[in-house]
Amino acid sequence: MASPGSGFWSFGSEDGSGDPENPGTARAWCQVAQKFTGGIGNKLCALLYGDSEKPAESGGSVAPRATTRKVACTCDQKPCSCPKADINYAFLHATDLLPACDGERPTLAFLQDVMNILLQYVVKSFDRSTKVIDFHYPNELLQEYNWELADQPQNLEEILTHCQTTLKYAIKTGHPRYFNQLSTGLDMVGLAADWLTSTANTNMFTYEIAPVFVLLEYVTLKKMREIIGWPGGSGDGIFSPGGAISNMYAMLIARYKMFPEVKEKGMAAVPRLIAFTSEHSHFSLKKGAAALGIGTDSVILIKCDERGKMIPSDLERRILEVKQKGFVPFLVSATAGTTVYGAFDPLLAVADICKKYKIWMHVDAAWGGGLLMSRKHKWKLSGVERANSVTWNPHKMMGVPLQCSALLVREEGLMQSCNQMHASYLFQQDKHYDLSYDTGDKALQCGRHVDVFKLWLMWRAKGTTGFEAHIDKCLELAEYLYNIIKNREGYEMVFDGKPQHTNVCFWFVPPSLRVLEDNEERMSRLSKVAPVIKARMMEYGTTMVSYQPLGDKVNFFRMVISNPAATHQDIDFLIEEIERLGQDL
Repeated sequence: MASPGSGFWSFGSEDGSGDPENPGTARAWCQVAQKFTGGIGNKLCALLYGDSEKPAESGGSVAPRATTRKVACTCDQKPCSCPKADINYAFLHATDLLPACDGERPTLAFLQDVMNILLQYVVKSFDRSTKVIDFHYPNELLQEYNWELADQPQNLEEILTHCQTTLKYAIKTGHPRYFNQLSTGLDMVGLAADWLTSTANTNMFTYEIAPVFVLLEYVTLKKMREIIGWPGGSGDGIFSPGGAISNMYAMLIARYKMFPEVKEKGMAAVPRLIAFTSEHSHFSLKKGAAALGIGTDSVILIKCDERGKMIPSDLERRILEVKQKGFVPFLVSATAGTTVYGAFDPLLAVADICKKYKIWMHVDAAWGGGLLMSRKHKWKLSGVERANSVTWNPHKMMGVPLQCSALLVREEGLMQSCNQMHASYLFQQDKHYDLSYDTGDKALQCGRHVDVFKLWLMWRAKGTTGFEAHIDKCLELAEYLYNIIKNREGYEMVFDGKPQHTNVCFWFVPPSLRVLEDNEERMSRLSKVAPVIKARMMEYGTTMVSYQPLGDKVNFFRMVISNPAATHQDIDFLIEEIERLGQDL
């Protein structure tokens, strides 16, 4: 395995152009570091390029980490006369860190070095001259490094090496040219909040062990319900481990609302239940049905129009069919921002149908919920205020670090009665504070991560107007891409018209296919284009964008934008890169 210093001081491009021996490059790196890390960047530059600390090798190679370093004391005496301890990581182990006796100084030194590794990664994530991915095949990584777990501990020098190696091969999801998933970007305030919650290392189930975090969850969920349109932010909610779990919560609560006896007696005590969702909806609805014992066959997929929106007339037709068979419709899940097309189901029409047949209306707005923060785009979710429950993932369109998913419920107290088990060892009834702030008994989980602080702190730092600007910019970039390629030679749109969300779906047609008739052979060959271009993107490391088939449509690119660091130039680069990598196909 490489030494702990491998890659540590090599700020800049992978080809060595970021050589810190080059004064011009050094100054350029310092400007980047200061921009993204402020005072820390100044300190790093002083450390990196000071006479005593300058790397000994040039040409992009790496100076080994000094295994011995002087660590300053933490006393309040100025000037300090305390002896400076020598820290040699090669002879230190985890047992030498806090809470070990005399563990404070090596702990501070070790964590400062870890922080330096993280700061390097943060700065490089925003540097367009660096790769989005340093791709290696699984067998290559397994053979190149020893990842196996051993009985004997490794020293801290080796532990720091593992930190560096892990980040070396991590995907830079904050890179301005990473477009692969719905959740992209790297927000500095959100990152700071994540570090803080990991340091606090507490649980969300009771007020007594997470007082501030529990209160922040209370006020944040209330604000989100206000934005949805529920009067005064009334209702309930919880942060869960992702949109799939939030959707399952909705199914669980909807079933309980209709048949509360299912909690004690199980599915044998209730009739055959049927849920409805669109054929473009997220697969988590079927997963939830499987997990809850409802069964995937009991999830009816409703037809969509050519833009991927649920057709209300088909929904009503299928509801009547089910009722005629003696089955019980209990939930309709509409989608606000489908995964592939970014389509918004007609929520007002769906709400009318749910009201007519007394069915729970859920809105899966995991992807599209962020548009509620934008005065320009929130109309796309008109009718969401009539839903009984809403899934909203701030870790997607709002750029909050993973994971941050909320399930909002219009009826207060329903989550508690559905899920509570009255565990007396945790939720004692004779505590000296308001027990309504012990939120754990309304969750399926016992242990629950602090997901709210990232969102709350970012909201304080950006304001609602900051999120609005973020969302408006991403949608403008999507429109910019659409306008460039809709009539560009070599591109075909998957559906007509401007996208409603940031999803831009298209085929790139290489020159060799442009002269072919639109037949089965052409479709077969076209289906292979996007996978090859994507593979080349990853091997070059220049950018990443997703592709998939859908229904009778062969593999096409699904470009999504949620990273506010992206610019028009990055969109231009993506188009040029697709053409460069696909011209010979």
